[in-house]
Amino acid sequence: MENPIFMHRDTFHSSSSSRPRQTMGFLKRFSSKRSSNMTQQMPSAFQGSIASARNVDHTTNPFATTQPTRRPRPAENVGAPPPYSAAPNSPADLATPMQVCEDSPYAFLREFDTIFLIDDSGSMAGRSWRETSAAIAAIAPICTAYDADGIDIYFLNHRNPHTTHGGYTNITTTAAVQNLFQTVRPLGGTPTGTRLAHILRPYLAEVATSMAQQTQGQPATVKPLNIIVITDGVPSDDVESVIVSAAKKLDSHNAESWQVGIQFFQVGREPEAAENLTELDDALSGTYNIRDMVDTVPWTGEEGQELTAQGLLKVCLGSVVRRHDRRRI
Repeated sequence: MENPIFMHRDTFHSSSSSRPRQTMGFLKRFSSKRSSNMTQQMPSAFQGSIASARNVDHTTNPFATTQPTRRPRPAENVGAPPPYSAAPNSPADLATPMQVCEDSPYAFLREFDTIFLIDDSGSMAGRSWRETSAAIAAIAPICTAYDADGIDIYFLNHRNPHTTHGGYTNITTTAAVQNLFQTVRPLGGTPTGTRLAHILRPYLAEVATSMAQQTQGQPATVKPLNIIVITDGVPSDDVESVIVSAAKKLDSHNAESWQVGIQFFQVGREPEAAENLTELDDALSGTYNIRDMVDTVPWTGEEGQELTAQGLLKVCLGSVVRRHDRRRI
């Protein structure tokens, strides 16, 4: 029996003129292949209510930032996830983290620091930016619920002027994500490899130090890293070399196979971009004899649809869990 991956937004209630504007539903219909029967009930998709990006002073810091933490913390707010609601998220919903469940298929996310790397190049303006905002609105509640110190968000071009690394760290609510997107305007090129290198270089140094400490009997102090890249185009620099170099370093340290995962989630309809990202997923491991730490989710749907449980699960965990990497949706 075919499992639908997307749901039409027509099934959602329309908002009245007194409610906040809802974003056009993020919907991308991925080609669905026959999937195995699921033994657990996956959570339903979350529909975000994201305002359109607008011209705002980029130096405005919408929320306080702190340095990202890498030490594991105990899970909090353990409980059943909230039921799916067709009603729009209220401000209270946006500000309240989702409750987590011990046996959730997303539970493995607790082991990771999750970073979103967002393509804010000029080609993302308009439809692709709206789709990206809606995607983040659906994914962020899941990732923030299972990352005790919050998610981090980086952009390819925009920089947070209040941090040396230029990212926004320790974000714990969807409302904070929404506020952030209102401050960023897509503009510039697509330096995906350069920005990935900025994120991976200090992290790999931490891994090297942690692995050396473990050889002396000390516990690991660095959480695995789950990077979700949302982009619509072909990079303007060399992403492949950055990934290959990182994989070789991780292999040399005999790090866990899931120490770093990079998920490329394509928005837009650019065929060349889809082909390029697929090559990163399928070819690098065999070509360079390195670990497979890349997964891709190409967009093949239509505007006006929403990601459902299987799509969300692959986006969140496809780069670090092999069975999700192999899944075609």
